[in-house]
Amino acid sequence: MVTDTNAEQVLAGEASSSHLKRQRLSSLVEEEAEGGENVGEVTGDEVTTTEVRSGMLLDLDLLDCPVCCHALTNPIFQCDNGHIACSACCINMRNKCPSCTLPIGIHRCRIMERVVEAIMVPCPNAKRGCTDKFSYGKELAHEKECSFALCYCPASDCNYAGLCKDLYRHYHANHTGYCESFTCGFNADAWMHISDKILVLQEGRGGPLVAVQCFEEEHGVYVTVNCIASCAPGVSEFSYQLSYSHGDKSMSFGLGEMNRIQKVSFQTPEKDFMLVPHYFLNGRESLKMKICIRRRGEEQEKKT
Repeated sequence: MVTDTNAEQVLAGEASSSHLKRQRLSSLVEEEAEGGENVGEVTGDEVTTTEVRSGMLLDLDLLDCPVCCHALTNPIFQCDNGHIACSACCINMRNKCPSCTLPIGIHRCRIMERVVEAIMVPCPNAKRGCTDKFSYGKELAHEKECSFALCYCPASDCNYAGLCKDLYRHYHANHTGYCESFTCGFNADAWMHISDKILVLQEGRGGPLVAVQCFEEEHGVYVTVNCIASCAPGVSEFSYQLSYSHGDKSMSFGLGEMNRIQKVSFQTPEKDFMLVPHYFLNGRESLKMKICIRRRGEEQEKKT
């Protein structure tokens, strides 16, 4: 049962959560329409014009659920006192309004649904050249696949961020001494000290960057392979096959589509890794692996 105290605690956290969310939206471009837009409307044999009015919303917090502070999406519900909440929060609060404890989750707030759909916001990468606009809240899904998304340099103590092609040129110009090269379709050495945690491979001179990372855990060493790139259509996609062997022991792991990341993470992965057990290492502090990286488009052409 949701008590009044619990409801107050939920609302008390609204301001801080909303502040963090506004930081995410700080890159959005605020626009103010000048005048209106004339739209032709046919009535019988006559054509009349209807002025579409527009304005500017100064506080985007009004478009967030007051309970979870996430962007409101249809359906939006209201209680008899007019308090609103998103459908997920209605379920989590067991259909009791967190503001007044009246039932909520039955009556739709149609006008708020129309307002949310009508508010258009630019892509968070608008300042970098993206011209796409979306209904409020839907810009986040686009941001992951935006061709203007920033990618971050994997070199330690380097704060460079830029479009993936610019990042590749930056890395070749400034960090060539810290990476190995690879050629698509050929085996390359992926030798690294476990304590280094990361090995960066680069295709040719200024080509795509691939991060090979290792994470030492209780059961062994987790090894991942990721391409540093945005998920935008048209960006090079790779597959890979990674292998480790010592003596009569060997193992391999690969993916038909290499994962793409914008920034390397040093958190232990939950999937898509090769696990090298400690007894395979037998006390060795380095991994001597082989990796073969292929460009997916070229693979399909060979099959046809």
